[in-house]
Amino acid sequence: MTNLRILWADDEIDLLKPQLLYLEKRGHNVTTVTNAHDALEEAQEHADFDVVFLDENMPGKSGLDILPEIKAARPNLPIVMITKSEEENIMEEAIGGQIADYLIKPVKPTQLLLTLKKLTEGKDLVRQQTSTKYQQQFRELLMEINSGPDHEEWVEIYKKIIGWELRLDSSNAEGMADILAMQKQEANGEFSKYIVKNYLDWMERPNDERPTFSHELMRQKVLPHLSDDMPTVMVLFDNLRYDQWMILRPIITELFTIEEEETFYSILPTSTQYSRNAIFAGMMPLQIAKTFPDKWLNDNEKGGKNMHEGFFLTQQLKRVVRKDVKHSYIKITQIAKAKEFEEKVLDLLNNDLSVVVYNFIDMLSHARTEMEVLKELAGDESAYRSLTRSWFLHSPIWGALKKLADRPVRLIITTDHGTIRVNSPSKVVGDRETTTNLRYKLGRNLTYEKRDVLEVRKPADAGLPAPNVSSSYIFAKEDKFFLYPNNYNHYHNYYKNTFQHGGISLEEVVCPIIRLKSKGA
Repeated sequence: MTNLRILWADDEIDLLKPQLLYLEKRGHNVTTVTNAHDALEEAQEHADFDVVFLDENMPGKSGLDILPEIKAARPNLPIVMITKSEEENIMEEAIGGQIADYLIKPVKPTQLLLTLKKLTEGKDLVRQQTSTKYQQQFRELLMEINSGPDHEEWVEIYKKIIGWELRLDSSNAEGMADILAMQKQEANGEFSKYIVKNYLDWMERPNDERPTFSHELMRQKVLPHLSDDMPTVMVLFDNLRYDQWMILRPIITELFTIEEEETFYSILPTSTQYSRNAIFAGMMPLQIAKTFPDKWLNDNEKGGKNMHEGFFLTQQLKRVVRKDVKHSYIKITQIAKAKEFEEKVLDLLNNDLSVVVYNFIDMLSHARTEMEVLKELAGDESAYRSLTRSWFLHSPIWGALKKLADRPVRLIITTDHGTIRVNSPSKVVGDRETTTNLRYKLGRNLTYEKRDVLEVRKPADAGLPAPNVSSSYIFAKEDKFFLYPNNYNHYHNYYKNTFQHGGISLEEVVCPIIRLKSKGA
């Protein structure tokens, strides 16, 4: 334990000389005061205190009285309350005021030492234990990654990686976090090989031999759970990754009980135009383009590419459920509409099924590419997760869900695809009509690094439409992003370390689908 600077406030400080001497002999510097006023002044004027011992019952202002003021001035300063009383209500009040610990008089020197060790070394111990446990499982996870996993086993591997990411986040074990990042990169390398090998074959296989894909999501995971006695509200957060769901999970489950927690695979490209249209139409993009030619726009055509999701949803309900389902479709892309939605959310209870597409996650990830402030706020995976949590807690959608939680309602939370933080540029050359997406390209006569992509020369084989007979698709693997030779260095620096989607990675492909029930039910 390093030498600490301690502030001790007690009106009977003269009686504590043995304790003070004990601390000083161990190299700690103790500043003493005899009243609450001086304690507050010392805490406000000196930012280098490591801990405060605060007597609960001093003449005039008590320790409890100044506790909120000290925390306001020094929110991260640990405060140990020292009291003669063991009354539960006093300690509840103190704990509500964010004390780090409390001691009952008379205080033994060994108690002081244990408290200081807990406060100063507790985080180090957690960090060490977390690092040790990850080191023990590193080899096991490595073997799983290289064992030729199937689509279900890849989901479990990804969940384990995310679980470790979250644990290392909370313990600040930076060295282990770097190793885990390398292991995740290796996992994405093997997962990309797995997708390249199997994706086109999956298009011909029966459902039980492959993952559930985007176009099957409603039919397999949502519509079977519609019921006459309870309305269903489905919220699709555009671009919500599995790790972001895990950050929101403890917040949402305060008010909702999980019935089932599953995943599905986004189709390629893992982009809104393809995956989300497929979800609501219940069809692969090629079938959508053939069935509703006036509702599908190719990448090189002008106009909004997701303008008919409500129509697609209605058609799928008629085709699959085969009975009248009272439903609504709401897309929220602006904060004003989000606030209006929060105010009127209880109107959804009049429907059998209400689908809400909430685009803020998508706006957040794309804005991060454009805005320097967000680049600073979400500079890595951990910060991106933290930003997602902060946004959600203050968002109208959380306010809306809190209103729904008091009523009998089934809630389904899902997404259309995830995002990956890109780092490795890959050169590509195409004509003027080639798509601008950084993670996939659709065009004619494309030139590219074959080792970096899954190439689909016959789009129909992947259930994808083609604007021209010679059109082909390429999908970036791992953390690659496509750049043209022109202004290569500029765009390399501009897009490196930004979150993108459209290609092949665990983060983009493996998507959460969670069914919950309000605790009000």
